[in-house]
Amino acid sequence: MKGQWVDIEFDCLPLRSITRLDVPVDASPMYEQFVLRIKSAMQKHGSHNTYYLHRGKCTYHLTNAPESGNVTFAFEGTVMTDTEDRTTKAVDVTAKLASETCAWLSEPIVGFLAESVQHALLIEFNSYIEAGDLEKTEQRIKAVQAQSDASDGYVGMYL
Repeated sequence: MKGQWVDIEFDCLPLRSITRLDVPVDASPMYEQFVLRIKSAMQKHGSHNTYYLHRGKCTYHLTNAPESGNVTFAFEGTVMTDTEDRTTKAVDVTAKLASETCAWLSEPIVGFLAESVQHALLIEFNSYIEAGDLEKTEQRIKAVQAQSDASDGYVGMYL
């Protein structure tokens, strides 16, 4: 029987699309923390060819029965791609155990699987890229390059 052993879901925010990082006065503390995490990601990784993944979920299926052998992690963090947005180059996410139906699960295995979330995302984000509109990305890259050439290489910060 052929199946899918790792299920990955996430919401993706291209960091180049962020134009403001101020928190609205009436924002909830939860939203304020989210904005601060995005700001920190932008300071650490920049905004070009970087994507902030949030509301992420990675489920490992260790058996073929959902009532036994599933381990699910919640994750959030940054994915970096090559200059053409065609290949995932690095992943910097935090993964935490969210749920499990695995009676034999031990702490070393939890650590191993939490680290494995990053490796699984390297593969999954490439599939996400392939499913997207690469022509649109190529047009955006050409427009940025043309703007850069027209301004002697300076396009401004946070593009």
